[in-house]
Amino acid sequence: MPASNATPAPRPAAAHRSGRASAADPGGRQPARISATPAARQAIRRLRAARGGALMFVQSAGCCAGSVPMCFPAGEYLTGGNDLMLGTIEGCPFYIDARIYQSWDDAELILDVAPGDPEGFSLGAGPGEHFVLRASACPLPGT
Repeated sequence: MPASNATPAPRPAAAHRSGRASAADPGGRQPARISATPAARQAIRRLRAARGGALMFVQSAGCCAGSVPMCFPAGEYLTGGNDLMLGTIEGCPFYIDARIYQSWDDAELILDVAPGDPEGFSLGAGPGEHFVLRASACPLPGT
């Protein structure tokens, strides 16, 4: 039998350690596990308009820029069986590696922007800005 080159479809985020369903629960019974600041939403809208197409976000566990969310034109990054789709932001799917997702446990993940150029092959959030992931359980100093 010939080997398949197809990448397995990402699965919706499964129940996490607390045993509760995730944000990707089709019944919508749980609050979103991914949200975005107004600055991140504005950056996504600008980027989509400038590029003329859909985008996707991936928080991988890879060695190269695995600590920040990466933004790609939709379909440019091939998700795998270990990638979970947490939800969408401004119509853009947000995928995360299952191991990283489990380590955040119950925290709400928040897409934001920060100063600095993007890492790896990620699209920038704007001139001199990149996307970052924050957690509700880890507020910024002074907030």
